[in-house]
Amino acid sequence: MCDHGLYSQCETTQVREQGSGAALFGYSKLYGSIPGGQAQYLRVPHADTTHIKVPDGPADDRFVYLSDVLPTAWQAVEYAEIPEGGTVTVLGLGPIGDMAGRIAMHRGARVIGVDLVPERLARSAARGMDVIDLGDVGSGLADLIRDRTDGRGTDSVIDAVGMEAHGSPVAKLAQTATGYLPSAIAAPMMERMGVDRLNALYTAIDVVRRGGTISLSGVYGGMSDPMPMLTMFDKQIRLRMGQANVLHWVPRILPLLTDDDPLGVDAFATHRLSLAEAPHAYDIFQRKQDGAVKVVFTP
Repeated sequence: MCDHGLYSQCETTQVREQGSGAALFGYSKLYGSIPGGQAQYLRVPHADTTHIKVPDGPADDRFVYLSDVLPTAWQAVEYAEIPEGGTVTVLGLGPIGDMAGRIAMHRGARVIGVDLVPERLARSAARGMDVIDLGDVGSGLADLIRDRTDGRGTDSVIDAVGMEAHGSPVAKLAQTATGYLPSAIAAPMMERMGVDRLNALYTAIDVVRRGGTISLSGVYGGMSDPMPMLTMFDKQIRLRMGQANVLHWVPRILPLLTDDDPLGVDAFATHRLSLAEAPHAYDIFQRKQDGAVKVVFTP
């Protein structure tokens, strides 16, 4: 798998007892139960492969995002297969959606960014994105985007929201109810009958033009999700997704971190906090408070 650039499917660390791909830092037992890296000290398995050598010169902070945000966003854009000079809608302007939009613009695409949070919309607009406040347009989003793209919809859509999308009340209730169950009951239920909040994905299917491509970087984990296969088949939609193959994309990203910072990485973090403040950081990010988009922890 690694020889094919599919590092997230690594056959050395595949979690076979769960039927999953490569083990991941900071995930549940589905991906190996390996502790994450937000700590003062860290034991790193397979350090000969998982480490990235960075050049001297720029501040170390510039390279922190190589661990997730940059390669995940880069893969989202690659998988979107935006034609040269084409258009892409980015659903969700959190850290991944924001960076995916920046990368797409850097590569010459016209980007339409969609979100509900005023600070995120303003941040992306300041970078030159055409932004839409979902709270203002509601169910009219797809029609508005078609109006801006000669009636067709964008060539590609990047779903950077995933299974926690707004506008899916039944699925939200099911997820919340499952969270109150004992782990021994909840885990097998999610593995066999879990459902996601699919509003963002359904929106992507509506927004993308016929023959277009949807790229999923937002995480989905349901096993019983209803999909509008008739619409997808009729529109000839291509769908690409998966965990980020970090090491595959790093060589392409590094040159953009050693010159004049075209992606705005130096100012990407909205908050810089100590590890002791991590619970507060997670809370304001989850609640979308205090303009929290990306937090950098200082050990």
